[in-house]
Amino acid sequence: MSKIERIINLVKDPAISFRYFSRIGFLGWMSDEKFLKKEYYIKMGKKLDLNNPKTFNEKIQWLKLNDRNSFYAKLVDKYEVKEIVSKTIGKDYVIPALGVFEKFDNISFDKLPNQFAIKCTHDSGGIAICKDKSSFDIKSARKKINKSLRRNYYYVHREWPYKYVKPRIIIEKYMKDDDNDELVDYKVMCFGGQAKMIFTCTERFGDGLKVTFFDLSWNKLPFTRHYPPSEKEIKKPKNLKKMIELSEKMSQNIPFVRIDWYEINDKLYFGEYTFYPGSGLEEFSPGSWDKKIGDLIDLDLVKKEKRSQS
Repeated sequence: MSKIERIINLVKDPAISFRYFSRIGFLGWMSDEKFLKKEYYIKMGKKLDLNNPKTFNEKIQWLKLNDRNSFYAKLVDKYEVKEIVSKTIGKDYVIPALGVFEKFDNISFDKLPNQFAIKCTHDSGGIAICKDKSSFDIKSARKKINKSLRRNYYYVHREWPYKYVKPRIIIEKYMKDDDNDELVDYKVMCFGGQAKMIFTCTERFGDGLKVTFFDLSWNKLPFTRHYPPSEKEIKKPKNLKKMIELSEKMSQNIPFVRIDWYEINDKLYFGEYTFYPGSGLEEFSPGSWDKKIGDLIDLDLVKKEKRSQS
């Protein structure tokens, strides 16, 4: 698509223009509430009820505005969270960090191993993987990482904890499973400190991302959310019980959070805390599951905490 065609699409399609201007921070003048109502209507095709939210997607938007625990900013910081998780469940579950930097040009590549991952600490998508230093495109990685460093991820969907995360670069050990070319993402959905379901992300580099939901006994659940489920067999992780146990320990006193994991060579590794899956903008099929899962989020946990602080 040419530059002129992109400009035409921006002018003709308000949804495209809204997404574009939000990503570049041009809509920073809008209040969070006004922005979320506008984005929700464009994405979901219906008005956002913040006075009496009932569905999962509606409650995620409500939590963005009302559950503003300052500690969340540390939990979404890819560097800061490593120390927190190490103290909570042990450092053996944490992917080792090889260094943290404020600028890309401060990285000494000659001191790094042959394989590693470069990530930005403050956003989603700012990542470059090196599988072989001899063929690693440093110029392309620099361009991608520096672009992410300039972005405040908060303005994309008003996920407020990211507003306060210091933009930095973290380099992690490259993690590979000996029996699988692609790592499976295991994502445990916790409600008030209780795990209720898990979904996997697979086939990112094949025919497109597949998202498959399971109950805690590893039976497939009868719904989808935005992405199709995998048609392949996804084996129950060997550490499923421990994954659930640790997720519940790490999610205490949080109305809703998703705890992400990898199982690499039969060992569990923490991925990240995710407070707003799909930013609360992904449709369910059947649609009734949006309400069923929304019922699991107890907003009174936030309201009670606010009353105790007033």
